[in-house]
Amino acid sequence: MIAPLAVERYLATMVGQKKTKMVAIVDDDDLVRGALQGMLKSVGLPSRAFASAEEFLMSREECPACLIVDIRMPGMSGLELQARLNAEHCRIPIIFITAHGDEKMRMQALRAGAVEFLAKPFDDEILLESVREVLQN
Repeated sequence: MIAPLAVERYLATMVGQKKTKMVAIVDDDDLVRGALQGMLKSVGLPSRAFASAEEFLMSREECPACLIVDIRMPGMSGLELQARLNAEHCRIPIIFITAHGDEKMRMQALRAGAVEFLAKPFDDEILLESVREVLQN
């Protein structure tokens, strides 16, 4: 479990920061992270990848404009990350990707503010369209 102080530090760095067009990727699978970073780079979108929700929360990077997050990861899950960010009023648009989702999980994520919930394997163009839509808003 991530220490509350680390979350406070992360959120404190986000207060008053303007969101950049950077996309953060949070997935425990190295291959997925690399593929997503490559895909985003190929269309000119900067990204930063994290192997866990905890690593993302402990980073001191600029506030991303969008999060692409896996649901099932060791430690904090994607849904737990979403709940933590929501509880701290850190409203970063989230696109969930998962190989293990069901309708109940999908509805939970969308009700909590997710902008998309995609099942792996997903169509790259659908993901890119979702990211572009988030970045335009």
